[in-house]
Amino acid sequence: MRVHLDYGRDGLPVDVPDARTVVIEPRHLPALADADAALAEALARPTAGPPLTSLVRPGARVAISVCDITRAQPRQRMLAALFAALPQVRPDDVTILIATGTHRANTREELVAMLGEDIVDRFRVVNHDARDDTSLTFAGTTAGGVPIWLNHHWLEAEVRLTTGFVEPHFFAGFSGGPKMVAPGLAGLATTLVLHDARHIGHPKATWGITEGNPVHDDVREIARLTGVTFALDVALNRDQAITRVFAGELFAEHAAACRYVRETAMCPLDERCDVVLTTNSGYPLDQNLYQAVKGMSAAACVVKDGGTIICAAECRDGIPEHGPYGRLLKARRTSDDLLAMVEAPGFAEPDAWQVQVQALIQRRAKVCVKADGLTHEQLRDAHFEPVTDVGMAVREALGAAGPAATLAVLPHGPQTIPYVR
Repeated sequence: MRVHLDYGRDGLPVDVPDARTVVIEPRHLPALADADAALAEALARPTAGPPLTSLVRPGARVAISVCDITRAQPRQRMLAALFAALPQVRPDDVTILIATGTHRANTREELVAMLGEDIVDRFRVVNHDARDDTSLTFAGTTAGGVPIWLNHHWLEAEVRLTTGFVEPHFFAGFSGGPKMVAPGLAGLATTLVLHDARHIGHPKATWGITEGNPVHDDVREIARLTGVTFALDVALNRDQAITRVFAGELFAEHAAACRYVRETAMCPLDERCDVVLTTNSGYPLDQNLYQAVKGMSAAACVVKDGGTIICAAECRDGIPEHGPYGRLLKARRTSDDLLAMVEAPGFAEPDAWQVQVQALIQRRAKVCVKADGLTHEQLRDAHFEPVTDVGMAVREALGAAGPAATLAVLPHGPQTIPYVR
């Protein structure tokens, strides 16, 4: 049968065997008939807590956290709804913070595509920079010892609004909500602890788990200690259209969003498969190899030990060249050596968390990658087996696994997270 993989902007058709193949896709959820009306309704009658307008006085300094270019958030619609609900707020009093985490700054062209030219020109838009100490303020320490360094624009605002979208996350449980504060607006010193080997290696630091997940537990505590005035989150379908809106008090609205997404974006299987074909959900999520580890992690949930994962991710932004991920991958010859490096006492490097997750996957399975934005040499340097023809790679992997080999296909990557019952 032919499956259409999310790959770059245009997708990638691939022929796979009919027999012993399961295709794992998001449950079809229709887009809201009027998403703008739903956003306005959620702000006026939120999931939890008072309406937004009652929390913002005229002249108050407002900071709004939004996702960066690597996320498919419908930013323009969400910001338009916020501004419509706050006619008393002047553009001069608003700072829109791009919650880059440790990612690169977004270009003006990207900001216009993300926010619209009118918003970019009328409002102050700031790319958060985790490495710029002058842009950060210390806000204390969590009970678990995480130092809290956050963007000073955020901490100095009288009104702090988070906007995001909720989907399963490969080590934080779910995205959105408090993640729009940390690591979204956190300093590097904070993120290095939040994402250290102890946090990432914990068995509950995985898809769909928040309570008892040390990453998410600390993320929630940072948001609680520093304060969020109001939160706005959405759930999206596979076409990146809004299916549900959640708003109000941060922790209650995010918990409701997580319950909804857990029911609609996670899929049980009876047993693991020999081969898993996955993606990283296409553009903008598959811009680079660093992000593509999420698609591999989704596949790892249901691949047999010793099996094969084949990941199709365009990687138009390369490894990427910014950030130390590529350099760290080249620092050791094998994935076991990489894991030993990042788990060594005292080791602390940006992007080490992605290397750790990748190495843990490769300890269990062979990982092959189709990426038109990377050369085969670059993929080999990153410890992957390069693939040119995805269909042929699937057939070869199944053939090597034997006549009873099974295949799982995740055409939309981590938009649906499989798990074994």
